[in-house]
Amino acid sequence: MAEDDVQHPLNVTVIGAGIGGLICAIACRRKGLGVQVLEQAHEIRPVGAGIQLPPNASRILSDLSLLEQVKEVANEVKSIKARRYADGKLLASKPASTHGPCMVLHRADYHKVLLDEATRLGVNITLNAKATTVELDTGVVTLENGRTVTADVVVGGDGLWSVTRSEMLGKASEPFETGDLAYRGTFSLEQLQHFNDQRIDELCRDPAVTVWFGPSKHCVFYPVRNSTQFNLVLLRPDNLPAGARSVQGDIGEMRQTFDGWDSVLTKIISCMPTVLKWKLMHHDELEKWTNGCVALLGDACHPTLPYQAQGAAMAVEDGAIIGSLLGRLNSKLIQGVIPASLQRESISSVLRLYEKSQKRRTTTNVQGAIDNRNFYHMPDGPEQEARDLELAQHTWTEETSDHMWCDMAYNRELLGTDSINNANALFDDWLQTIVPKTRSFKETPLAERVQRVA
Repeated sequence: MAEDDVQHPLNVTVIGAGIGGLICAIACRRKGLGVQVLEQAHEIRPVGAGIQLPPNASRILSDLSLLEQVKEVANEVKSIKARRYADGKLLASKPASTHGPCMVLHRADYHKVLLDEATRLGVNITLNAKATTVELDTGVVTLENGRTVTADVVVGGDGLWSVTRSEMLGKASEPFETGDLAYRGTFSLEQLQHFNDQRIDELCRDPAVTVWFGPSKHCVFYPVRNSTQFNLVLLRPDNLPAGARSVQGDIGEMRQTFDGWDSVLTKIISCMPTVLKWKLMHHDELEKWTNGCVALLGDACHPTLPYQAQGAAMAVEDGAIIGSLLGRLNSKLIQGVIPASLQRESISSVLRLYEKSQKRRTTTNVQGAIDNRNFYHMPDGPEQEARDLELAQHTWTEETSDHMWCDMAYNRELLGTDSINNANALFDDWLQTIVPKTRSFKETPLAERVQRVA
């Protein structure tokens, strides 16, 4: 066989070394693909605060043999507890791990596990590599320094401010303001024990995510780093100037914003020495996520508001699906089941399968987050009283509800769907349109070959 006829493994360029991008890189490498990750930052530093890892994401980590490593730096939670803002009254205790482990951890710890694994697998991670243009048909990425990188497939995992998205749309497409902002901070167990408050001590021991519902605002609290630290996120109406993304928050303003809330919460807030203030931004979900040999994942194509703890989880699903589908395509190309002449066409088709497998799911997820925003932020009154009564009567088994947070069919689909299996089923159907139904000689089992020759 001539050298030019030898089919080599597909090469993938991932733009962005965030959670979704690294999952995609890991999934591709595990399938034998060549992978380069382009990260615009000069260095990868520990950033962020806490992050929730719901069952649909933990199952993918298990499939990638990463769950045990993540568990070493995570806290598993058993419930999500909703409390009333004014007095901390327990409104509901929603099971969190009915479809697999539900965990909470520090984003920096999560990112390090993924970065270490990508490096171990041989992913080439290039820093200070800001992409400026992406050629959709050829897979050529041009960097800010003038260097070009070429691959068979380009995956835009570059987040809410995605350059890849703008290239795909042919125009700049920036996020817009949501009207909300978030205070984020972490603090130590010792700081909370200083209060010698029984309710705070119980809260720190409870393997749960606690959410206080209140008018126009809500707060989320959970442990990280084996309960030696705790994460608190406070959501409120935005008062940052236009154009500001994040600033150092004013402690006095933050405390005043939640004056009159549950005394347990206000005590916790009082021990936060510093706080970051983040403007919450959003972008409409794209009609198309792929074009030619380029695909987007996560916030680049279907950003979601942070009211359902599914933004990173959906990016994890996206990255794993892309890796699985490209891995199967790569195998068929190398085996000669799909001829090399159909490689480019097949890549485009398989990327569209990824989009098809996730599109309705992520659209529903985005709507669920919007619904949760209204559900959490109800002002006191008849609607809020009806919500609290529904929560008090809920058994978390088979109930339906107008509120997605309570609707059990919605929760089963969100947390229990096997996204990889669904995508692979689409691949199987697509493959039948490419490969003749009669198997080629080399795919036929040996016993059948002998019989056929005889």
